[in-house]
Amino acid sequence: MTLGRDDSPPHPGGHPAGPGGHPAVSVGHDAEGAERAFYGRRKGKRLRAGQEQRLVELLPVLRLTLPPPGAFIDPQALFPVPTDEVWLEIGFGGGEHLAAQATRNPRTGIIGAEPFVNGVVKLLRAVDDGALRNVRVWDEDATALLAALPDASLTRVYLLYPDPWPKRRQRKRRFVSDASLAEIARVLKPGGLFRFASDIDDYAGWTLVRAARCPQLAWTAEAARDWTRAWADWPGTRYEAKALAAGRPPSYLEFRRVSPA
Repeated sequence: MTLGRDDSPPHPGGHPAGPGGHPAVSVGHDAEGAERAFYGRRKGKRLRAGQEQRLVELLPVLRLTLPPPGAFIDPQALFPVPTDEVWLEIGFGGGEHLAAQATRNPRTGIIGAEPFVNGVVKLLRAVDDGALRNVRVWDEDATALLAALPDASLTRVYLLYPDPWPKRRQRKRRFVSDASLAEIARVLKPGGLFRFASDIDDYAGWTLVRAARCPQLAWTAEAARDWTRAWADWPGTRYEAKALAAGRPPSYLEFRRVSPA
């Protein structure tokens, strides 16, 4: 199952460990594991000159600066254009989905969190080519960004094709946990949506189990087709096409922020 990746699947807060077992560079803490390293390598193949230039010139313009611990950012104040709402995409991969949504929704501010440099430069090109002014980037640990967001400040959060960390001993690295879902629910406005996609059945099930334990999130599916077909505004991605070609149909899960019963 999946949601919004390009040539390689995005990772909630990061990307998979690279060949040879690159060390993880981000660690979170919660009840499902004393330490949870969400992603591995920060950089893949060598960047081209134009990509390096955008990293130097454009990324500093788009990059968020987080306040000291305990303080919060004002999401709508991050953008130089008027915005009606703010969305967050955690682990945007190459930015294909994020850029498409930003283009379609010019009055929606979209924050993208992605530590993988090669993915960031792809989004920077899309922002540059499309003159997108409603995009901001956080290229570090997504959990730090979530902690800096005020309660009820977002209308959507996306987690598309996160790294499944398939081995049993690695599963504590998965971004989805009781703690991370509680944080996502905290930052969502009442009625806001959390959308998750994966081409890995086990991760979809993992997410459903943990979402069921979060009283602030309600699964919106009413029939099986609701989680086997993409959302109405889903632009499609190259990663999704590859997953389908490989016989891995995606799951599209959507949860609404509700008040606990």
